[in-house]
Amino acid sequence: MAGQSRKWMILVAVIWIQAFTGTNFDFSAYSSEMKKVLGISQVQLNYLAVASDMGKVFGWSSGLALMYFPLWTVLFMAAFMGLLGYGIQWLVICNVISLPYILVFFLCLLAGCSICWFNTVCFVLCIKNFPANRALALSLTVSYNGVSAALYALAGDAISASTSSLYLLLNSLVPLIVSIAALVPILRQPSVDPLSPEAVRSDSIMFLLLNVLAVLTGVYLLLFGSNTSDTSTSRLLLGGAVFLLVFPLCVPGVVYARRWFHHTVHSSFQLRGSGFILVDDDDLELHKRLVSGETSYNNLNGSSLSDDEVCEYRSSSQKLCNKEEDSARCCEKMIEKDQLVMLGEEHTAHVLVGRLDFWLYYIAYFCGGTIGLVYSNNLGQIAQSLGHSSNTTLLLTLYSSFSFFGRLLSAAPDYVRAKFYFARTGWLTIALLPTPVAFFLLAALSNSTAALRVGTALIGLSSGFIFAAAVSVTSELFGPNSVGVNHNILITNIPIGSLIYGVLAAVIYDGKVGRGLKLMFSDSVVCMGRDCYFLTFVWWGCLSVVGLVCSLLLFIRTKHAYDAFERNRALVEPQRNW
Repeated sequence: MAGQSRKWMILVAVIWIQAFTGTNFDFSAYSSEMKKVLGISQVQLNYLAVASDMGKVFGWSSGLALMYFPLWTVLFMAAFMGLLGYGIQWLVICNVISLPYILVFFLCLLAGCSICWFNTVCFVLCIKNFPANRALALSLTVSYNGVSAALYALAGDAISASTSSLYLLLNSLVPLIVSIAALVPILRQPSVDPLSPEAVRSDSIMFLLLNVLAVLTGVYLLLFGSNTSDTSTSRLLLGGAVFLLVFPLCVPGVVYARRWFHHTVHSSFQLRGSGFILVDDDDLELHKRLVSGETSYNNLNGSSLSDDEVCEYRSSSQKLCNKEEDSARCCEKMIEKDQLVMLGEEHTAHVLVGRLDFWLYYIAYFCGGTIGLVYSNNLGQIAQSLGHSSNTTLLLTLYSSFSFFGRLLSAAPDYVRAKFYFARTGWLTIALLPTPVAFFLLAALSNSTAALRVGTALIGLSSGFIFAAAVSVTSELFGPNSVGVNHNILITNIPIGSLIYGVLAAVIYDGKVGRGLKLMFSDSVVCMGRDCYFLTFVWWGCLSVVGLVCSLLLFIRTKHAYDAFERNRALVEPQRNW
């Protein structure tokens, strides 16, 4: 019992870390002030945002550090990197010290690297302490990373709403304070013992309750995170947000009452194991044996497959093949070329980059989630150019909150899988739909405050879903054991996209400087008017359509593998239950 309680306290600690370390999402809150203090152009400001995203390129360094240092040491290394990266930038923006542009660039890079190190620590904690439900733990905790901007916006209003430099100070200090608070449960990690099927299902119910609480937290921050009233009210609202983050500590008490939950709640839900990553180890092993047609089938979780079941699977597979032969021949070659045979097959980095499916996936992410991230980096200048500078915090909260909801929704397909099954790559395609709609809406009606808010919310929702679902999709398509390397290869598109899309927006922005206003005591220029970002929105909208098309092709090419896997799982599930 004590071990069960401690593992839930670790989960709460990870939630705290994730909730307060998504510090790159509030860049737009202080970017205009940074641009003015440094006296730089929009292109140079964009490079600072790229530097923060480039921290992901060095994410492998955190894994290397874990090979030589304890987990808590790596956690504090990340905290001190953020303290230096953001703290010195705060001194610069407050005119306490003066640094050349290149040093500020490296400070942004250091701060971005700290975020990646925090994420690695959180992933390791979830995987180690929740082996049976590790993906549900990852899904829940990663979602909280999306509320960081809303939390910092609320904290900024509670302290001093008029000082944008305050964000940098909070970015430097709060993660360190949270790391200190999380130290005790991390040092007292329990030993991990195998769980019974009943305990795994009970844990799944716990995660369901925590997801409900997460939704309430997101709604609270959406409604009150952009509060513009007096400081005392903001402090009260910040206290409510902190209470919602501390409230999950009651989960250890729920662990002691798990029998009650099992009898009263569990009968209404059928949650078996991890719901976030569809492909668990046992299902994958079964699926591989069925597809490869092995003549001997070893015991799986105490059960084995009969010859009749194998014949049934082969018969269904043959029928599927006959149906595919009747499809249009003109599309068959393109769809079937280098097609994935089954889910979960391990891909080395060399094999991965040679697959068409990977590049379709890469472009879909590159032209989907990454564009959404670049949009959030430019929110400060977008609001300023449209005359909505006072609404920057509101827009930041909208993007952050809907990104949070999108991340939570990424696990929803697995909760409804028993009644409605759909390939995860299909859900990814659906999640990409709001992005082009939002950009074309912004291009057409950017002067409208309502359109700006709706577009920001749609982009946040879409990109949040993609960020959270990507780990699962990578695991399913290219192997769960290789996901660490393969997913890091995938997210190289983030700094590349940040550079390309950001430079595109900055060049168009600086090209409109004739309409801009010269800032006093600064060499920077502010562009005002709809034209500043009109072409950018059109270009981003067209590129997001390319991502949508690539995602659709990926879904068509992988649907048969998902369908085959689901048939195999359904074939064995009755025997497992027996």
